Amino acid sequence: MSGRNHYEVGQNRRPPQGFGPGGRPPMGAGEKPKDFKKSISELVKHTEKYKKGLIAAIVLALAGTAATLAGPDMLRLVTDEIVSGLATSINLERVVLLCVVLLIIFAVGALLSFLQGWIITTVTQRFAQDLRAEVSRKINRLPLKHFDRATSGDILSRVTNDVDTIATALNQSIGTLAASITLLIGSLILMLITNVLMAITAVVAVFIGFILMGIIMGKSQKHFVGNQKNLGDLNGHIEEMYAGHTVVRAYNAERGAISAFDEINDRLYTSNWKSQFMSGLMMPFMGFIGNLGFVAVCVVGAVLVINESISFGVVVAFMLHIRNFTQPLGGIAQSMTAMQSAAAASERVFEFLKAEEMANESAKAMLLAEADVRGDVDFCNVVFGYNEEKTIIKNFSASIKAGQKVAIVGPTGAGKTTIVNLLMRFYETNSGEIKIDGVPISEMTRENVHALFCMVLQDTWLFEGTIKENVIYSKSGVTDEEVKDACKAVGVHHFIRTLPSGYDTVLGENINISAGEKQLLTIARAMIENAPLLILDEATSSVDTRTEVLVQRAMAKLTEGRTSFVIAHRLSTIRNADVILVMRDGDIIESGSHDELISKNGFYAELYNSQFEDALTA
Repeated sequence: MSGRNHYEVGQNRRPPQGFGPGGRPPMGAGEKPKDFKKSISELVKHTEKYKKGLIAAIVLALAGTAATLAGPDMLRLVTDEIVSGLATSINLERVVLLCVVLLIIFAVGALLSFLQGWIITTVTQRFAQDLRAEVSRKINRLPLKHFDRATSGDILSRVTNDVDTIATALNQSIGTLAASITLLIGSLILMLITNVLMAITAVVAVFIGFILMGIIMGKSQKHFVGNQKNLGDLNGHIEEMYAGHTVVRAYNAERGAISAFDEINDRLYTSNWKSQFMSGLMMPFMGFIGNLGFVAVCVVGAVLVINESISFGVVVAFMLHIRNFTQPLGGIAQSMTAMQSAAAASERVFEFLKAEEMANESAKAMLLAEADVRGDVDFCNVVFGYNEEKTIIKNFSASIKAGQKVAIVGPTGAGKTTIVNLLMRFYETNSGEIKIDGVPISEMTRENVHALFCMVLQDTWLFEGTIKENVIYSKSGVTDEEVKDACKAVGVHHFIRTLPSGYDTVLGENINISAGEKQLLTIARAMIENAPLLILDEATSSVDTRTEVLVQRAMAKLTEGRTSFVIAHRLSTIRNADVILVMRDGDIIESGSHDELISKNGFYAELYNSQFEDALTA
């Protein structure tokens, strides 16, 4: 991802809308509330792989609930035994036996609940781990045009925040929901068996609670969706502002950045407050309804005891039944709140996983081995546009021979970087064909095409790791001597030796490396790659004149024996190119060597002379 961001955002590409002043509109603005049932249904389908673990957790939850349901009847027996013995004598042995059985039942219930919690935690975290891996793999299967419409911060939010929200919700809700529903139904059955009148009293109160819970859920779901969207927006803004903090400060854009942050933060606060407030109403409502039912049952039970319709032990048992009957309402309310968050998060994650992927190339048999590639490249009537409304490259044709150094020049927006994007198959042509050694690259896999190129880009991408790891990067079987030879060839070996740990120095904030030194390291990386074709995209544009000489020497070594494509604005750096392709408005308007183009006194000569005049003026 990092390499893509540093390279493919070219001059001709329509940039993604940002979060700065005048940035993109809120992602959640004007969207319809998502379908809760559909989102949960997709989530359930996605957990098919973990069905056995989930079933085991649910079974344990049901068994633990059964133990809980058995408690009130045992307590009724103990109470009746004590009450009946008050007139004569209490059978302590029987009371103790019943209490021991009651303790065993409660202990078994606690053990089952522990096992259920262990299993559900393991399953949900494994699910989250696999879901993150699936999203990560999906990123590599998406065409780059997909990322034109999204920010890296929003994508990262889906991988981290949304997946964590799903895992947490499943962990909190699956076992709780199964146990709560079982406890609710079991308590209802036992209450009906114990006394129908008191059971009806409790059911009426709870029925009111369910109606209120349904209304609250319907009102709060859209706020949960907005909350996840706004969280993704906030992550995207922070990531963008942090990456470009130097530019923000240089242009005194702090107020605009802070204003944009405050706007997104306010939206997040509003959606989060509304979702949490409305979902938070469930617990107080359920508690009130439960207490109302408890009081009603107490009154009805007292009347029945006075009328000698039931024993006092029945009332005691029923008090526990009503507690077991109303207690699940809080668990159900909490679980449904968690599932609302899960539905909103899963909608975003599965939307990303359903995005259109690049074509499957497993059936392609054409393969060009690096060692056998000569380096002939042909562009045949290539037409391309990043979107249907605007064509960038218009009927582009060129023939480059093996070993030639080809410079692509032209004004901003001419299509220079786009040509390289197409050559690397970062994008597919609308029509026309690009061939390497006569083989259309469309008949080759992308991995095969990428393996034929080494690249040195304008933006020097180095990751946090040792210098040796950065130079080797994804190449395998590279020896330390080969790394040193490459660094010596580009003139950066002496600098590396001055670092605290030499080639094992970890590049980080505590290691100060200039832009030129970074560029030389990326050239050494390209030497290690040792691919038959080379792309140099403005490789000297960010270094000073003295460092440019070092970089030019290093690039001269790198281009030996390779077909090279050089994109440059400094025309003085490509005077020795074998072929110079001059582009304007997506077409080649001139081609030839430097001397030939100067003698034509055309557009290239105008560009070159204007830079020369600017240098003299400066």
